[in-house]
Amino acid sequence: MKALLDTCVLYPTVMREMLLGAASLGHFTPLWSERILGEWERAAIKLGPEGAAQAKAEIALLRAAWPRAEVRLKPGVTSRLWLPDENDIHVLSAAISGNADGLVTMNIKDFPRNLLTEEGLERLGPDQLLYELWLKDRDGLQTVGTKVLAQANRLSGQSWEMRALLKKARLPRIAKALA
Repeated sequence: MKALLDTCVLYPTVMREMLLGAASLGHFTPLWSERILGEWERAAIKLGPEGAAQAKAEIALLRAAWPRAEVRLKPGVTSRLWLPDENDIHVLSAAISGNADGLVTMNIKDFPRNLLTEEGLERLGPDQLLYELWLKDRDGLQTVGTKVLAQANRLSGQSWEMRALLKKARLPRIAKALA
């Protein structure tokens, strides 16, 4: 399965690391566009110069780890599309251009299921996707969660528990499953 990852699931870090950890297990092929990565970088600027620099570094690492994930938009696709928020049309266009099976987003209202279905796409919430993958591969997703937790503890200098960390990252179902 190919899944286009919207900016809102790439940034924040914990959600991105959980999704890409699942992708690294072979559960799906992640896709994104240059514009999606640019939105992430612009959002991180709000954290100041350090946030912008960190986003640039993380995006460079992402591109190196997933060199075939970045989708180029096909000519003419964007102009024929409509969504409630015209600023999200590029996301749908990238999903179509990348021959994605699904679009992973937190922005449910901006991507009506009926419009995605017309394009052969399924809308997936990140928590829904991770929980469904956990049902198929409990050990694999547990390993991903453990790695993400260890990294969060190391980087934050705190002692997070799995459930609290994933709930804070807006992943309550997978949080409960992995706790």
